[in-house]
Amino acid sequence: MDLEGGVYRSPVKKESWKSVLILAYQSLGVVYGDLSTSPLYVYKSAFAEDIQHSETNEEIYGVLSFVFWTLTVVPLLKYVFIVLRADDNGEGGTFALYSLLCRQARVGFLPNCQVADEDLSAYKKDIVAPPSTVAGSRLKSTIEKHKVLQRMLLVLTLIGTCMVIGDGVLTPAISVFSAVSGLELSMAKEHHKYVEVPVACLILVCLFALQHYGTHRVGVIFAPIVITWLLCISVIGVYNIFHWNPKVYQALSPYYMYKFLKKTQRRGWMSLGGILLCITGSEAMFADLGHFSQLSIKIAFTSVVYPSLILAYMGQAAYLSRHHIIENDYRIGFYVSVPERIRWPVLAIAILAAVVGSQAVITGTFSIIKQCTALGCFPRVKIVHTSSKVHGQIYIPEINWILMLLCLAVTIGFRDTKRLGNASGLAVITVMLVTTCLMSLVMVLCWHRSIFLAVCFILFFGSVEALYFSASLIKFLEGAWVPIALSFIFMIVMYIWHDGTLRKYEFDVQNKVSINWLLSLGPSLGIVRVRGIGLINTELVSGIPAIFSHFVTNLPAFHQVLVFLCIKSVPVPYVRPEERFLVGRIGPKEYRLYRCIVRYGYHDIHKDDVEFERDLVCSIAEFIRSERSETNGSSEDLLKDDEKMAVIGTCSTHTDGIQISSDEEDPAQQASSSEMREIQSPVCPKKRVKFLVPSSPEIDISAREELHELMEAREAGMAFIVGHSYVRAKHGSSLMKKLVINVGYDFLRRNSRGPTYALNIPHVSTLEVGMIYLV
Repeated sequence: MDLEGGVYRSPVKKESWKSVLILAYQSLGVVYGDLSTSPLYVYKSAFAEDIQHSETNEEIYGVLSFVFWTLTVVPLLKYVFIVLRADDNGEGGTFALYSLLCRQARVGFLPNCQVADEDLSAYKKDIVAPPSTVAGSRLKSTIEKHKVLQRMLLVLTLIGTCMVIGDGVLTPAISVFSAVSGLELSMAKEHHKYVEVPVACLILVCLFALQHYGTHRVGVIFAPIVITWLLCISVIGVYNIFHWNPKVYQALSPYYMYKFLKKTQRRGWMSLGGILLCITGSEAMFADLGHFSQLSIKIAFTSVVYPSLILAYMGQAAYLSRHHIIENDYRIGFYVSVPERIRWPVLAIAILAAVVGSQAVITGTFSIIKQCTALGCFPRVKIVHTSSKVHGQIYIPEINWILMLLCLAVTIGFRDTKRLGNASGLAVITVMLVTTCLMSLVMVLCWHRSIFLAVCFILFFGSVEALYFSASLIKFLEGAWVPIALSFIFMIVMYIWHDGTLRKYEFDVQNKVSINWLLSLGPSLGIVRVRGIGLINTELVSGIPAIFSHFVTNLPAFHQVLVFLCIKSVPVPYVRPEERFLVGRIGPKEYRLYRCIVRYGYHDIHKDDVEFERDLVCSIAEFIRSERSETNGSSEDLLKDDEKMAVIGTCSTHTDGIQISSDEEDPAQQASSSEMREIQSPVCPKKRVKFLVPSSPEIDISAREELHELMEAREAGMAFIVGHSYVRAKHGSSLMKKLVINVGYDFLRRNSRGPTYALNIPHVSTLEVGMIYLV
């Protein structure tokens, strides 16, 4: 078991069985909370007003047969045996599949991609060779040539992502409401209908209100709760099978599905929207792959979750097959099959299990929004890491309260399992359809399989999911409109933000300043150079941003060291610390202008300002020390816009390079580097900083002077120059473009967070430069 960055990762070497079993145990509380609570509402949703109950058991057996084969085909066959293999360096989910396709077919929607990014270890891992089949090569070239296909691929990914967010609203509502619905059998009939909704809303408010504390303190009890719940429903299922109908196993035959549809016809087809809920939460097996290993997830599902669910559904069917005529007040639900003597304890366990399942879905929603933000498809939001050890646990305040309000709204608005189930089912099956489509492309482009195999995959699983999708969509007016409306709203937000960000970047590229203009200014850049380091935030990976010339022409002073800082995301989950920085020089050495590109994966943790500042200065110092003397700064080299960039690691990776030290550190720690020589500033500032340079190889005089000047600038302090852009549509643009840019994007930009590294920077050290972008 490897704990990298506080998140359980799949190690490269073969895992021990002890590690696998520990991860399998932990996955029960994180991955399967939602899936394990589905017996609370599946039968009730499947039989809700769609199927007329007769004296025979064909309807009961038919539903059980559908549940059994749906659980077998989708979670077991599709996800466990196929989809889990399509990981992106150990990460799973919709964006992992899209990331694989972006790297393989070079169709990423990130405009600031560089050739140097393809040298990343995580980038090269899954790209072994181009597609070996002729059809695969043609498919790859076709996607790369046609922008329409690339946009369709992006839209498909965003649809799946929006449905995941919608599921974050609906799953807590239906899980908690279904668990609380046991009060209808445990209380007097005239009181339960007034208690269910308030109790469910109270639990949901508490659940969302406690999100900012994180789950690392109580997460250890998640797995025991889910295991207790699975054991509980398994024992109740076995009891009901042997006590009421031992022959219920006959319903596992697919023949009963045929009899069910033949007898019920359209009503039976519509009931598939409720049967679909038995696989709610299956996508979590793939989405949470980065926290566990493939083998641990497979073991947990096949040995514990799958048999427990089958026994639970069989037990419910066995009970209902003997009680659908006896009871005049007909109710089909989970609690009706629970013996009355243990109904209250089961109710308490069910509520706890529903809370655990809801917690996993909410955390997954935070994670998917973080990925969208990192890849430029969602406005920047505040991301709080609730645990210093388990970095995978995050909290997004804005999204949390939006989810809570939407969750309460659907709970109060619907007040019944049927319409909540219709809404949740459509969101779940849409995500699965998107996964099936992306998987077929991954099989051809990344796995180099034949087109025929990919077509068979999408026809088999796609037809099953399309059947359920049609059954869910037909109930549009009965609750299924909710995920469509939510997805439409989030889709508009994502598309506007992505389109505005892309147009803004294209404006920066078209209006960047030429190197000739910089060379004409001379070493002083035509202005007074004051002490300190100026960090100019830019999204450009090459060239000089227009904001620099805008600043210089309006302010007659600038810092002695200028760093054009670009913090960007790359389509990989993680970037190794030793590959984090790309450092280059702009202009001759005496200009003291540098470019620093900081690369993060969509699952990486952005460091705080103090540690980031230290890594940045150290990477520039290491670049100065290791820079080759062959670059003489000739005019031909300087006229190139794409500077030569060097890969520099973070401060912690410079074990044999330059290390930065200050008076605040432990003197014993400073003295431990006997092979280091100090380069100190001749000035004695308040906060003394020094570089520890290896004794060999020897660095030349010019590099030593440059390090001295960098150290003096660091001691004087840093200033962060951030561009404050006003994006407006050009004159003569269409009305739609004006609405998207002038209204939609402007509203999102004004209400989104600033750059991640500048969140904790004191206002006295931050300078905003306003600039109008006409796109």
